[in-house]
Amino acid sequence: MEFGKFGGQFVPDHILKAVKEVEEAYNTYKQDPEFLHEFKTLLHEYAGRPSLLYYAKNMTEDLGGAKIYFKREDLNHTGAHKINNVLGQALLAKKMGKKKLIAETGAGQHGVATATAAALFGMECEIHMGAVDCEKQALNVYRMELLGAKVVPVQFGLRTLKEAVDSALMTWSQELDTTFYLIGSAVGPHPYPVMVKDFQSVISREIKAQMLEKEGRLPDMVIACVGGGSNAIGAFADFLDDKDVKLVGVEAAGRGLNTKDHAATMMLGQTGVIHGMNTKVLLEPDGEISPVYSISAGLDYPGVGPEHAYLEEIGRVEYTSATDLEAIEAFEYLSKKEGIIPAIESSHAIAEVMKRAKTLPKETIIVVNLSGRGDKDVKQIAKYQGKTLID
Repeated sequence: MEFGKFGGQFVPDHILKAVKEVEEAYNTYKQDPEFLHEFKTLLHEYAGRPSLLYYAKNMTEDLGGAKIYFKREDLNHTGAHKINNVLGQALLAKKMGKKKLIAETGAGQHGVATATAAALFGMECEIHMGAVDCEKQALNVYRMELLGAKVVPVQFGLRTLKEAVDSALMTWSQELDTTFYLIGSAVGPHPYPVMVKDFQSVISREIKAQMLEKEGRLPDMVIACVGGGSNAIGAFADFLDDKDVKLVGVEAAGRGLNTKDHAATMMLGQTGVIHGMNTKVLLEPDGEISPVYSISAGLDYPGVGPEHAYLEEIGRVEYTSATDLEAIEAFEYLSKKEGIIPAIESSHAIAEVMKRAKTLPKETIIVVNLSGRGDKDVKQIAKYQGKTLID
């Protein structure tokens, strides 16, 4: 499937065979009542859905403008939105007769969720993670190992998320018959971007139903952070046809868009191929993929999901960015104002709502997708600010 000129299946023939197997299986099971019932039951009884839609009264009053709600994906089992997609793909892998799950991870939340599902379904699990991200997210590395997964620190290139994907793909290519590659974001060759969107769209379905119950109408705006883009596409999916609902994606501007130290693909990228898809990519003048940076291990990816590239091209979603410093300010602000410690990824979206809310009328309603909790980031942010935490 393609989204305009974006998407496709740009992989070698031997991997394409496995991708086609996943595509055929997904096309079958996504219409299977038993599969859908099993998935829905897992979301409810294991992941803890529906997640709450929380009115941020203190923040709303302090900023003095729009009414702010948070979709509390941080309250899901494993602490992020990742579990939604992982349970769907792991269930599909089990139906396909696969024995092992392989995955990449940046911030570690997808790795933890994949390791969790592997333990639940009695499958082997191998997680590839850039060595730099392993250091940033040491707690999540231990959580994955505790759940029975083998964590592979990736030592080549920049040793972050792109290299983790490269490493996972290389390993998968040697184990295609027995292994399922469980992609964590709305990226990769078809059907992965569509499959991830379908499994994550539970977020926007719930937002819509909860907002109608609480306010009697749809929100005016939905804001989410964007790396590869799974939490954002999940938060946007059910609103794409609701033209009066403004959708805003927030990327990592790192140390600034005027530097090379950022991961703002939608803002500064070009059309290119990465990890099996045609999408927007950050490229060097010689056509090589650019090195990227963000304080957030979950947003430091040089590409983006192909549907996001398409949604920007047709003008349905506005994409902007927040710097490290803005995200840290938002991290601390929400912690102090609402008693909620957000993931540093989600903090990029919070930074955007802090800019916008005070300029908007009080009757405006904004929903921010709080994609994960920030326990994993506390030590790193303390270090960034020159504070030493003793284990």
